[in-house]
Amino acid sequence: MKTPLVLAIDMGTSSVRAALFDAGGRRVPGSLTQRGYALKTDASGRAEIDPSALLRQTKTCIKGATAGGQTFSAVGVSCFWHSLLGTDAAGNPLTPIFTWADSRCRPDAERLREELSEEKVHQATGCMLRSSFWPAKLRWLQRTDRALFRKVRFWLSPAEWVQWKITGRSRCALGMATGTGLLDPSKLDWDPDILEACGFSADRMQALGGEPTDWRGVPWNPALGDGAASNLGSGADRVGLGAINVGTSAALRIMREGRVARAPFGLFAYRVDARRYLIGGAVSNAGNLHAWCLRELNLGASAAAIEKQLASRPSPRHGLTVLPFWTTARAPTWDEEAQGVIVGLKQSTSALDMLQAITEGFYFRLALIAEMIGGHPQWIVAGGILNSRSALQRLANVMGEPLRANSEPEASLRGAAVFALEKLQIELPQLKYGVPVKPTAAVHRLYLKERTRQAQIESISHQWRT
Repeated sequence: MKTPLVLAIDMGTSSVRAALFDAGGRRVPGSLTQRGYALKTDASGRAEIDPSALLRQTKTCIKGATAGGQTFSAVGVSCFWHSLLGTDAAGNPLTPIFTWADSRCRPDAERLREELSEEKVHQATGCMLRSSFWPAKLRWLQRTDRALFRKVRFWLSPAEWVQWKITGRSRCALGMATGTGLLDPSKLDWDPDILEACGFSADRMQALGGEPTDWRGVPWNPALGDGAASNLGSGADRVGLGAINVGTSAALRIMREGRVARAPFGLFAYRVDARRYLIGGAVSNAGNLHAWCLRELNLGASAAAIEKQLASRPSPRHGLTVLPFWTTARAPTWDEEAQGVIVGLKQSTSALDMLQAITEGFYFRLALIAEMIGGHPQWIVAGGILNSRSALQRLANVMGEPLRANSEPEASLRGAAVFALEKLQIELPQLKYGVPVKPTAAVHRLYLKERTRQAQIESISHQWRT
């Protein structure tokens, strides 16, 4: 009888990770393997990944994670949502992987919004008519390279393609199809109206289904989106709990059960499976802005010194207001033409002032999404933000909510394992969290005023551009 271990794989936009997990959802020591690949970008909005690099590095990670010779009972996979690639009938790639961040289709998204009611499309699919999703990308590909578009036999997510190449076949699970913008998450089927608007048909995608494929006698489960995996991996799959992930990008999500999946306009409603769905929102500008500040601003100190200085500045006394739109904006306003703005610069403004204000700028977006979600869940936080106690305290002060740190640093990877364990009918214990980081009421009130200023400046910026 096989041991109750599972192999988990997490495909991200910059790297892939793999590890073994036991029946309690604990990572097997020494099994974690990670390999990176390049995200090709340029000023046009390109954001592509070479599929051969993804496949090669996934195989390397699988080999590394299983190097100890342990047997495992199933494979679970998490993969970045919304991305696609085209193949011929045999599965040979004809295109790069177009990631969610590829914004070259923004004009096509705008035309779709002129032709269709975005509110109705959102109600039907849980997705916006924006450049992150398949409808705009499919229209862009037809417009810019119709011959290539016709040549492609199958359009599929990166995880489906990797599964096909490794196991010989694949299916498109609801938990991946939901991120395309083509699926009705309540009817659990492709939406015919949006397919027609894209000049597209369901037979050009992998068949819907959650059935695993056989790989060396082990079931390889079709992938689910990384956001859903993050909730599962954080333990935020129960009523009253919500997940916040702050890494390169950031997102807030709560998981619910039911057939009808709906979200407030501007947020998403994504399926996890036929029983569960997510409500939430994602922002493109988060940890990448922190990285930009460290790279471009003359902060003149070590990372530890910068952390200490920020910890000594708990409130917004710098006089700056930032619209944090260095890259294309997503939830909740989805203003794809918005650009980064810093208001209030003076000769006395320091690089540290700018770092703090830019960080607060995207925290304000997260707070707005949390208010739209409603319900005041207990928020479980994961991602790179956990490397900074002061950053977690600042986010709590901005949101006015206590925040609990997730003890599992690889939430999406663990979520892939949890999903595979669920398929094996193994029930996991609830994760334990530490003492919550509580907001300071007086500082929260200051941040509420700053959020109002940001909203006013965003409105002025939008009016100026239109």
